[in-house]
Amino acid sequence: MVQIGQLNKLKIVKFSDYGLFLDGGDDGEILLPNKYVPQECEVGDELEVFIYLDSEDRLVATTDRPYAMVGEFAHLKIKSMEQVGAFLDWGLPKDLFLPFSEQSRALRMGQDVVVYIYLDKSDRISASMRLDRYIDKNPGDYKEGDEVDLFIAARTDLGFKAVINGLHWGVLYENETFQDLRHGERVKGYIKKVRPDGKIDLALLKDGHKSSGDIGEKILEMLNKKNGYLPVNDKAAAELIYELFGVSKKKYKMALGGLYKKRLITIDEDGIRLTKKP
Repeated sequence: MVQIGQLNKLKIVKFSDYGLFLDGGDDGEILLPNKYVPQECEVGDELEVFIYLDSEDRLVATTDRPYAMVGEFAHLKIKSMEQVGAFLDWGLPKDLFLPFSEQSRALRMGQDVVVYIYLDKSDRISASMRLDRYIDKNPGDYKEGDEVDLFIAARTDLGFKAVINGLHWGVLYENETFQDLRHGERVKGYIKKVRPDGKIDLALLKDGHKSSGDIGEKILEMLNKKNGYLPVNDKAAAELIYELFGVSKKKYKMALGGLYKKRLITIDEDGIRLTKKP
């Protein structure tokens, strides 16, 4: 049986004027329309295709890939609005349906929304803004320091709500977030703390990378490699600082202050320099 809303590897069984047909097992033969048929393929070849229902609720295949698949969270743009709901651009010719009943607030054309993609009772691929329904309520098997995949789903008074590994909620606190985050962004993160009530605090850096002393050593090491000069002073962009040292601007400035007090560096308008040895 094929998996609707997922990638499937299916064998070619025959060609027709409309395209080729793939072996869908118990679901019968599935059409791959001509515009998606690869060159130089033959009966018996296996193709990786995405399966969904066409406008007449028939199974159809495509070699195009949507921006997200069934069982995933996504950040998608509203392409049209109808009385029954909205339709989202998800990278396929047939837009993704967001039923009115699955909308959590008033929407407008062109707006971006965070949704979960699911199969309705008729196996039609649909979207929902009611994310809590699709978050695993069972405790996750996480340990402090575990690296995880994060999907930034919402902004809150505390910071950002993120989906951990596509399963659980976690929180990134704003005062510990060193980079601009956007709805729908996917980033690597770490488990900072699992609370007794099961709530999870997240971090974008491992605890071992947060010591300003360690950062100071890294700054000195890089200065020595760059002939004693780096164009990155305390006014540098946070993004550049993170790219070079993997820390927030606040922690970088603390490290610079420590090195400056030890008279190991000077902080100039155009960057930082190692002090000359006597």
